[in-house]
Amino acid sequence: MKVYLLSLGAGLLVGVVYSLLNVRSPAPPVIALVGLFGILIGEQAVPLAKRVFSGEPLSISWFNAHCMPHVFGELPTGAGRKQAQAGRQSGETG
Repeated sequence: MKVYLLSLGAGLLVGVVYSLLNVRSPAPPVIALVGLFGILIGEQAVPLAKRVFSGEPLSISWFNAHCMPHVFGELPTGAGRKQAQAGRQSGETG
């Protein structure tokens, strides 16, 4: 989540700089971003419908495993921080 907040903050900072320089942003308008989000959701409607029509049960775990990764991508897990902490702990004991 921290990575997303940092990304948002960087985007806001660039937006302020663009505004101060009276430069138009090269980013697409919001309506285009909403359309892209619709495409991502629509792509997940087909597997969901297939599962419903085949009579297989829907569950949150299935949805999280098959739909969420495609829509949101690979979310940061903090694995790098955990590895660094493990390395420090092993260094303290040895």
